[in-house]
Amino acid sequence: MLTETVSSPAPAEHDADDVSSQSGLSSALSTHQPTSTQPQPPQGRKRKRAPPPATANSPAPSDPGSASGLLFTRADLSSRPRLSISRGPIFVPVADGTSEYFKTDLVGVNRVGFRYVPAGINPPGYTQPCRTIESNPTSFRISWEDRSPFITVTKDGLGLRGGTGFRSARCNAPLVEGQWYMEVKIIHGGGEHYSDSVRREGSHVRLGWARREAPLNGPVGLDGYSYGYRDKTGDKVTLSRPRPYGKPYGTGDVIGMYISLPPRREANQNDPHDPAHLKRERIPIDLKGQEVFEILEYPQSKEMTSLMDYSGKSTSSASVPSAPKKGAKMPERGGPSTAAKSNAPQLRPLSTLPSSRIAFFVNGECQGVAFQDIYDYLQLRQSDTQRKAKEKKRTREGVKEHRENPFNDGWLGYYPFISLFNDACVRLNPGPDFEYPPPDDVEALLDGRAPTNPEVERTKTEEGTQRTWRPACERYPEFMAEQWALDEIEEEEARAEAARAAIHEKAEAAKKAERNKKRQQAEARKRAKVAALEQQQLQMHANAGADEERSTSGLGLLGFGYPSPSPLRHGTTYGDGEVESAAHSPAPTHASNGEFQGGHSGYNSDNMEAEPENGDGQGGTPYSYQEVP
Repeated sequence: MLTETVSSPAPAEHDADDVSSQSGLSSALSTHQPTSTQPQPPQGRKRKRAPPPATANSPAPSDPGSASGLLFTRADLSSRPRLSISRGPIFVPVADGTSEYFKTDLVGVNRVGFRYVPAGINPPGYTQPCRTIESNPTSFRISWEDRSPFITVTKDGLGLRGGTGFRSARCNAPLVEGQWYMEVKIIHGGGEHYSDSVRREGSHVRLGWARREAPLNGPVGLDGYSYGYRDKTGDKVTLSRPRPYGKPYGTGDVIGMYISLPPRREANQNDPHDPAHLKRERIPIDLKGQEVFEILEYPQSKEMTSLMDYSGKSTSSASVPSAPKKGAKMPERGGPSTAAKSNAPQLRPLSTLPSSRIAFFVNGECQGVAFQDIYDYLQLRQSDTQRKAKEKKRTREGVKEHRENPFNDGWLGYYPFISLFNDACVRLNPGPDFEYPPPDDVEALLDGRAPTNPEVERTKTEEGTQRTWRPACERYPEFMAEQWALDEIEEEEARAEAARAAIHEKAEAAKKAERNKKRQQAEARKRAKVAALEQQQLQMHANAGADEERSTSGLGLLGFGYPSPSPLRHGTTYGDGEVESAAHSPAPTHASNGEFQGGHSGYNSDNMEAEPENGDGQGGTPYSYQEVP
């Protein structure tokens, strides 16, 4: 998610070097810190821990009081103007104030490891928050961003002046295929001094062509990424190795720069790791109120830097003894040992551009071919080990981080590269009108062939003359059209990715709803089971209480479900007063048992004497047995 802040442009006296890279459009609105109101500890008492400050110098989004200075949503960008041309640069006069050369502000000058491209906010309805825009003047010129900050420029971007030491600048569009030509006029160079200059060394110029990896704080030809032509000696130089080439040049001379490149190689669609694929890795950030893209610069490869090791010294640490013993074997001096070679990383082969050429002209006079079959501007293919090592790294959630791009981001190619030493000054002429136009067929001139050779491919210009080369000024509109086409491709890919993310999110939501439904059903079954168990336990407690109540009331049970025997199971009843006379009743005999068979018992009231009721001889109720039918 793109974040931004509303910030005012920096004062004019601040140079573009003061810009610090950010990982998003997020910086504090104000740096004011409120005064802390925490009580101070009494004197003489040792303080164990210092209290935290009231606010941090740069409040994070989660810090109190920082929300007013940070905007976090895509809708917040609606408050910012939508530009098709960048606000920058702002031209800052140099110290004397009378020079036509200026410093620039409100632009991100490229520095070690990062480069910057103007960006504009997309209209509503776009998935991508920003797109590529231009900066004035919209023509082929020196890039405001891709130059050393020590080089001052004119407002049209065609005049340059150096500072201290060698400083360089690239133009604003790369050349990737075809034949191109431009001129550079030396305003001050060739070792000359200004009348008021106190420097011991004079001003010098080196002109040439360079790739994106060539450093800006060094001359053209410093390494294998650039090819140059020296003013002092007329030597050609690459890998810091000068070689005799042409005649020297100086103030007032016009140098023609010619380059011929083969057709660009198309990416293999069946090979996802082909470096020729077009892919951009960039992050939109806020830079002094202007949106820009921050891009991780392509690093210099080990294979290219190893070309600079031309000393031929052995990397082996073994040394030769001064006085070896007789018969002792001398250590080999031919180079590193086999073990050291096996442990060294395998270098990838460096590809070149077949039939490519670089040539220079001095006041219309061709100096011949300076370089041919120059190195390819595409990145080297990553090895499986490198690719797997980078795939293991995971970016932090919610934060987009820079990643090294192994593919072509659309800015790869060869650029006109201008290097100025001390106070040297030059002026570019990208065409279409040249002071010393070259012949229509430069290739035929370099080969020594007739310019009318029918095998030479020709193009027609607006004037109707035939020529095989094009002025560099025609490259800029083509390049911007390529960048805008890449913007459209990125927008389509972003929309497709958003659609896939929406489908995935919908599927995840459906899965989550299904999981919640199953969880609720499981919880309902669990609750029903618990309720049934509780009901069963209550029933068991109720039954146990009823059993206990029956046992305490005398109605014991022989067993579960069996009643106690009745005390009347013998079938005998007692009349009034029979209980008291039961003690005087004789034991039952066979004769008495026979009464049930129709006999009569001998024990009856007729055979017994009457006794008084209370033992006093008074009349009472006689005892008698009654049979129960």
